[in-house]
Amino acid sequence: MAKFTETQKEGRRREILAAAQRRFALNGFHATTISDIVRESGVSQGTFYLYFQTKDDVIAALADDRSQGDALVGAIAGAEADPVVGLATLFDLHGQTLGDPQRADERRVAIQGWAEALRNDQIRERLVANTARVEAEIARLVERGQQAGRFRPDAEPHGFARALIALFRGLTLLATWEGAFDADLTGKSIEDMVRGALAPVGAPSEPNRMVEPEEPQ
Repeated sequence: MAKFTETQKEGRRREILAAAQRRFALNGFHATTISDIVRESGVSQGTFYLYFQTKDDVIAALADDRSQGDALVGAIAGAEADPVVGLATLFDLHGQTLGDPQRADERRVAIQGWAEALRNDQIRERLVANTARVEAEIARLVERGQQAGRFRPDAEPHGFARALIALFRGLTLLATWEGAFDADLTGKSIEDMVRGALAPVGAPSEPNRMVEPEEPQ
């Protein structure tokens, strides 16, 4: 009998997770059974149990995937040489995610995951760890901006990061409720708030730019 390669195994695992996400988005975690996921994915019950032992394992795996995605977004923003551009990149990437109709199921399942974390310690620990990683990425951007004189020295990097994370999660909830997201309107409003919180007092600015770079001497 031919053996599956690691790539094929991971592909099958992804198929099961994608099927679970569709069912969870439609019916929620508790109304969805393993049999529902098996039927949706087209695999056998035995194949399902090669990858996951329980439904909670599937939920945890989806939370991990979401965490990895958020960490990647933070890493991309943090890689920018200019911390202002890094924050703008973070806004743009999140805006694209919220405005993508193909990711509607992902957003619905993420919100359900927040509620599930109130009763499931395994999920809560993953979400808390992910939030801490994203918070650290944003705080590092703010600290770099302060060191470069681009952001106010009295701004609190971690407090700002936590407020921004709360804002993004609130926008995720609104976009999911309303079924639409105006990235241009919301992005401009976020930049206005960030400009007020981080821009050095008296620093010149212009629309759609958080802080105007200083003219070379």
